[in-house]
Amino acid sequence: MLTGIFSEKDMECSRSAISGMSLLKNFLKKNNATDCISNFKSRTLFINLTNCMSGERDITIYDIAKKLNISAATVSRGLKDHPGISDATKKRIKDTAAELGYRFNTFASNLRRQRTNTIGVIVPRLNSSFMSDVIAGIERIANEEAYNLIISQSLERVKKESQNAATMFNSRVDGLLVSLAYNTESIAHFEKFMEKDIPLIFFDRVFAHEKCPRIVIDNYKAGYEATQHLIEQGCRRILHITGSQQQNVYKDRHQGYYDALINNELPVLEELTIVNNLDHDAGIAAATSILTMPIKPDGVFVANDTCAVACMIELRKNGISIPDEIAFVGFNNDPLSKVVEPNLSTINYHGEEMGELAAKVLIAKLSGSDNLNAFHHLLKHELIVRESSLRK
Repeated sequence: MLTGIFSEKDMECSRSAISGMSLLKNFLKKNNATDCISNFKSRTLFINLTNCMSGERDITIYDIAKKLNISAATVSRGLKDHPGISDATKKRIKDTAAELGYRFNTFASNLRRQRTNTIGVIVPRLNSSFMSDVIAGIERIANEEAYNLIISQSLERVKKESQNAATMFNSRVDGLLVSLAYNTESIAHFEKFMEKDIPLIFFDRVFAHEKCPRIVIDNYKAGYEATQHLIEQGCRRILHITGSQQQNVYKDRHQGYYDALINNELPVLEELTIVNNLDHDAGIAAATSILTMPIKPDGVFVANDTCAVACMIELRKNGISIPDEIAFVGFNNDPLSKVVEPNLSTINYHGEEMGELAAKVLIAKLSGSDNLNAFHHLLKHELIVRESSLRK
């Protein structure tokens, strides 16, 4: 009876739709999502039948094979540049595919392999020079290994970070790279990745977890070196502007500052530590606080360059000479550190290198490779001395 209602072309499309539905059904069963099957079944079949009967059926490898009078398997291998297919045959296949308007069905292919070839990336902010470098490094390695990226920002809020994690999980990313938000104290929102054995790598702002590799610099040593440099320049009352002590980067940098003072027998005073969110406005607020101090610091170590530059500019507007009255060292070596006058001394570490390593570690885990399997990767840093701290 069906053959009396539908044309041969329509019947072919319905069979294709049912076959696709069956593939999807098996995939969902394997991934504990059987509650979705009934909805997908009706919608998938309806959409495919509607598209076919309206003349919108997608071109398949069987259409190409029929036109060229070769097997579908040969077409499939030719489209994938299989070495067993001659260059001439590959060209004929690809030319015919272009002529017919063939589109590779990534969705169906991913269903068969249960992989999406997609890596998720969550960073605190996208408008950061350092994070831009990190993402560039991730993208380069991902592109070489034929992975796509889904990138999101937490905007320094754990609630947004949790929402981003849920989106990544529902998008079935193969793995996730994360630098934590300013106020993240728990990683409970990432637990489902670990439960499903989806690789999770932390970089820069990290959380210590036995299942999650970490990629960082030695923030303690960097903080110590920055403070020691100011001491060597004659500073004896050094103020530290830092971020949330929940985050490893700021906690470790502060500890380095603290130990440098202790080891040089300098006083550690509570009023000489300012904790803020390290943005531009926070730098101005810190300068205002410094200006009201009865005894001003003669050196300032700031945990990032954005805050350091804003603080320096505001102090100079109010007649403070830098570095003669107050010497400055920042952190990150952002481009603005070389624009502000005087140029800002800072700690340099390579964001692109960090991104590349993060992507390599993740892809190595996805491929089951044993290399790069260490859980704690420590990258190099360096103190760059410029005019803002040179008093001798």
